[in-house]
Amino acid sequence: MSHFKKILVWQKSISLVTKIYKATRTFPKEEMFGLTSQIRRSSVSIPSNIAEGSGRESTKDFLRFLYISMGSIFEMQTQLEIAKNIIYIKEEEFNNLYEDSREIERMLASLIRKLKDTI
Repeated sequence: MSHFKKILVWQKSISLVTKIYKATRTFPKEEMFGLTSQIRRSSVSIPSNIAEGSGRESTKDFLRFLYISMGSIFEMQTQLEIAKNIIYIKEEEFNNLYEDSREIERMLASLIRKLKDTI
């Protein structure tokens, strides 16, 4: 497998994590161990699993971690939707974060398809 820092979807995921941390800074303090923590953890899980999977010995193992990353994207998108609904983030900020996550989702899906064709 290639070094994870060269993988474009990993790079974009790292950028999204940074945006998520900035967006959640304004959440109420009582959410620090609730929604704030959940959104941050799910966003961090995306590039972390890409990196971990890229270091595995087989393509099949890498795919397993990419699927976990995909699940983390869906989890984070759901949590962002909740944050928007309870007005912790504004509509425009939500739209920007959601679109970034959708781009990563599409890139991951493409990478998964490409790797599945090799096994």
